[in-house]
Amino acid sequence: MTSEIDFEPFFKKYEALVGLADSAFERVKSENGDLVKCKSGCSDCCHALFDLTLVEAIYINYRFIEAVAGKKREQILERANSADRKIYKIKRQAHKALMNGENEVKILADVGAERVRCPLLDEKEMCELYQHRPITCRIYGIPTVIQGMSHACGKSGFAEGGRYPTVSMDTIYKKLYEISTEFVAFIQSKHLKMADILVPVSMALITDYDAKYLGISDGKEEKGENDV
Repeated sequence: MTSEIDFEPFFKKYEALVGLADSAFERVKSENGDLVKCKSGCSDCCHALFDLTLVEAIYINYRFIEAVAGKKREQILERANSADRKIYKIKRQAHKALMNGENEVKILADVGAERVRCPLLDEKEMCELYQHRPITCRIYGIPTVIQGMSHACGKSGFAEGGRYPTVSMDTIYKKLYEISTEFVAFIQSKHLKMADILVPVSMALITDYDAKYLGISDGKEEKGENDV
């Protein structure tokens, strides 16, 4: 993680969005408390497959390095590498199915049914980075909708086809993308499409978001043979 970039303005925008997501969760929970089953020790959402936008991936990476060190960090990174290999295989199989002409909705449903343990989940089924967990984790226990398709935690009491308040993931992703795009423009990255990159938590943890990865100059120009 490069220390030359001021991430704070973008982290503040991200955290403001986190606050809105938390508020939405609490509002739905207050209105449908008997249907929301989230509780300490429940880790259903910690096995779901989902990706992070650039700003959220960098934020998770930054907070991870800030909060976890030594042997524990090494153990989590080992778990992250293992999880990332599993996710890669799942995505590769999904891409192959898509190229073979299989139904995209079915492919997405199959991928959604896959379970991979989050590397941040400890042996007590608790998140090692709970205070800084992704937005998807924060609202997993209430109904959401993405691209017209609804979803609810299988352990919740929300029945399929029921009329419940929902959180639009499309709206959240749009805002996350906007913050990511602003960040890429701010650092003047040579990777103009970097904001389009989506990665799982495992990849976010093991990636070194340094100047080279982000596509920015480190201020050191190589001298030519005629330079003095």
